[in-house]
Amino acid sequence: MASSQQEPAYDPQRTGSWLVCTACGTQFPTADPKAVTTCRICDDPRQFTPRTGQAFTTLDTLRQKHKNTFTPFPSDDRFTSISSEPKFAIGQRAILVKTPHGNVLWDCITVLDDETIKRIKDLGGLKAIVISHPHYYSTHVEWACAFQCPVYLAAEDKEWTVQTSTWQNFITETEFNVPLKGTGSSDGDEVKVLKLGGHFPGSFVTLYDKRLLIADTLVTTPAGLGNWDTDALGEPRPLTDRAARDPPNRRPLGMNSFSFMWSIPNMIPLSADEIAKMWAVLGKHEFRSTHGAFVGVDVEAEVTEMRRRVLESMQIQIRYMGYVEHAMLTEN
Repeated sequence: MASSQQEPAYDPQRTGSWLVCTACGTQFPTADPKAVTTCRICDDPRQFTPRTGQAFTTLDTLRQKHKNTFTPFPSDDRFTSISSEPKFAIGQRAILVKTPHGNVLWDCITVLDDETIKRIKDLGGLKAIVISHPHYYSTHVEWACAFQCPVYLAAEDKEWTVQTSTWQNFITETEFNVPLKGTGSSDGDEVKVLKLGGHFPGSFVTLYDKRLLIADTLVTTPAGLGNWDTDALGEPRPLTDRAARDPPNRRPLGMNSFSFMWSIPNMIPLSADEIAKMWAVLGKHEFRSTHGAFVGVDVEAEVTEMRRRVLESMQIQIRYMGYVEHAMLTEN
């Protein structure tokens, strides 16, 4: 467990002038523009360099122009999306997960101001931060110092950190329960981190009470959000033969809900074997919903249906990449 030993106290005046990449939101521990002329995270094909080239700003500047909004999940107010307006960098959300034993922040956003700190402390503060992959490392050291809590990152992705902190914990396990006082009484109380890999070698998802927080580890597709339950007039569609066998599913056959990408902006898919490794970990667990990197990309269904959607999405991608005899195609 990380501690605050030799860690500078949270001081926004000290760090407010440090450089922040405008493409991915990563904060570098220097205010010297000659010291950081390029963002190494955005130099990687999994991210991208904007047409205008790389540029940097500061937290001081961002705090003048951006505010964070808090949006509870409509179906479960234990989960709250936190996102910056107007959009900055990638535009991902963080998700505050409220448990009986303390709050956990899933993923991180760059903007951190006094109002955000007060709002989260009013909701009970943070016991831990878990970050899915390097594109969302953003200002996680700033957050950890502000809330005096550990931040959990995958050991495989340590090379992408640009700051070091005693609050950082690098996880080597494939499955990891976030240490919260009193957990272990039931599965529903555990915030479980699963290392699926894929997008990055250490890419995480997090599972709490059968809600799966997926970030970009699984990419929610437009077809995953489609609704075939009503017609153009808003009337219920009749059940199809398939739906009669498997109610209430009216989705067309062969329709995916997720894609599995090595690079999302540069549209490079994961290999069939990498997808199979992801299922080998995720397939052991039950989940009734998925919640992606952005507000509005939430999919909810029964456990059996959610698991089927993930597996079928994997099989669709593998099949249409040409791996017609891959062992994953026989999974069910």
